[in-house]
Order: sequence, then structure tokens, then C-alpha cells
Amino acid sequence: MATWLIYGANGYTGKLMAAEAVRRGMQPILAGRNAAALNALGSELRLPVRIFDLQDPSALSAGLQGVSLVLHCAGPFSATSAPMLEGCLAAGVHYLDITGEISVFAHCHAQHSRAQTCNQGRGIVVLPGAGFDVVPTDCVAALLKRELPDAVALTLGFEAGGGASPGTTKTGIEGLAKGGQVRRNGQLVAVPLAYKTRTFSLDGRPRTAMTIPWGDLYTAFVSTGIPDIETYLVASPRAIASARRANWFRLLLGLPPVVRFLQRRIESSVQGPSAEKRAATRSRIWGEVRNGRGEQRTVEIDTPNGYDLTVTGALGIVQYLLNHPAAGGYYTPSMLMGAGYVLTLPGVRRVGQG
Repeated sequence: MATWLIYGANGYTGKLMAAEAVRRGMQPILAGRNAAALNALGSELRLPVRIFDLQDPSALSAGLQGVSLVLHCAGPFSATSAPMLEGCLAAGVHYLDITGEISVFAHCHAQHSRAQTCNQGRGIVVLPGAGFDVVPTDCVAALLKRELPDAVALTLGFEAGGGASPGTTKTGIEGLAKGGQVRRNGQLVAVPLAYKTRTFSLDGRPRTAMTIPWGDLYTAFVSTGIPDIETYLVASPRAIASARRANWFRLLLGLPPVVRFLQRRIESSVQGPSAEKRAATRSRIWGEVRNGRGEQRTVEIDTPNGYDLTVTGALGIVQYLLNHPAAGGYYTPSMLMGAGYVLTLPGVRRVGQG
């Protein structure tokens, strides 16, 4: 059986991944920096543990010995993705993560040629965004492209309840400092936070949403080639107003002392949704494409809570790669698994089609 590793296994999402992997009869190595937390989790789940720091190249190399695949769950990925990816390229190990950060997608994509030719020419798969960021939205984009091949504009929106984990909250703070983005004529363009709003009809009910710099601004363009892309999050009028006010002081949020202060506050106050909360909340994904003649197509899907979908989506890709050969290079979820992949995951359905 191939040996694989969850890095950041003691984090909120990492623990969910490890528990579900064991339930499926899988035996990942649990890895990260926190020896006490990892050893306790390893003892509980009866899984092996490796302790190493991504900032120590020799320790990283030793930590990846004998491993064929890494599922990287330790955010914020803006700080952790690049060193882990370098380690995977050097060791010939498939790289997956659960990021939603545009800069991380861009960096991973830039390693496409290296991923094709490393590992003594056999290559490795590099697939960031193997969770809720961006499996459901990427698959919706690919489904829409299939239904309207000459589409020139793509709009994606989603509603996700249940609360956020510490890692997601930290990433959100980083995102506020960077501002918004859209894609125009194939190029990423900086815009203010919440610079546009629109109404979606989700499950027959109207929802107001604001633009956010979701990962599909990068990945959906790679998957579909559609040149104009906007991504939206369903939000209350109060949340939209707060996001717009943040434009006035977002540069302050990027200052290192402010970041450290906010991260300490997050670590002490944000726990992530409980199992009961996840079970009680679901997510909706909505997509629309338009071609130059004004023809449109829409797709709406209903999914479990985003963290539960992250677990099943990522582990499904892990199981696929452990059991199927794949050419080396950069992939989006739909490029590796197909546009319909999200519809095969537990509890996911296309709205209006049963």
C-alpha cells in the first residue's frame, strides 16, 4: 500500500481528514510541528507520526522519505505552501492542499514544467485547492463550460454557513489586506473589497452577494479559459457594508504587528464549527456563463457543510491518485477528476435534477 501523509494533521481540518481517512480504512502518516498534539492524535487513531518543520529543508526531506503523496492542511498557505511544494518536487511526491489563496494557485501553476519532469522524469501531480476551495466551484465552472463551450463570461457565487476554522479566519484577515480581484480579458485586476453586489436566486429564494477574491478567479480560468470571471459570497447588508468600510484601513491589516495581534486573538477565540453545527448547515453553489450572443446557462448545486465537503473532496482525490497513474503537472480538481466529480461526493446534488 502506498504511504501518504497529512501535514497539519493536528489542525481543525487536518483532524477531520485523519478521522475520515481511518474510517475509510486508510492509514496516513500524521505530520506537523506540534509533537504533543500529533502524538496524542496518533495514539488515538493508531496512526504513525512524523514531526518536522517546513522551514528546515533537511528535516522536510527526511519527513517525506518513503512518501508518495502529501495532503497539505497547514495554513495560512501563503506561508506554508511554497516550502512544502519544494520538498515534494525534490522528493518526487504528489502535492495536494486545501488552499483558496490566489497567490498560492499562481505559484503552484508556475511549477507546472518542473512537476512534469521531476521524479526522474515520471513527474508529480500538483493540485492545490482540493477542498471546498475550490472543488465545487471549479466543477461548476467546468460543467458550465461544457454546456456553453463559447462562453466569454463566468459568474460564480456561494453561500456557506456554520462558521469558520482558525486557519480559514487567519486567511480571511490576510485577504482583507490584499483587497479584491476580478478577472477581465484574461487578466487578474485589483478592485476594492465588495466593489460589486448582485442578487442570486438560490433554491428559489433571492440572496444578496458581494464580490470576493475566491480562488476560482485563478483556477476557473485555467480549467475553462473563460476570460471574464467574477466570484461572489452571499452576505448580509451589514457584512457588505463592513467589507466596504475595510477598504479605508485594509493596508493597516497587512502590517506585521497587526497581523500577529489578530492571529493571537483568532487562536484564542476561534474554534471552528462543531460536528453538530456542520451537520445542521449546508452550502449552495451557483454559476452562470454567457457567450457573445447573450446566451446563458446556469448550474446550482447543494452540498454538505464546506468542511465536510473539504474532507470528502480531498480524500477522494487522494484515493484516486494512490490507485491510478497520472501524468505529472499542475491540475485543477476538474482537470484531474472531471467536471462531474463534485456530484459523486456524498450529499451533493444538482438542484433541479433530483
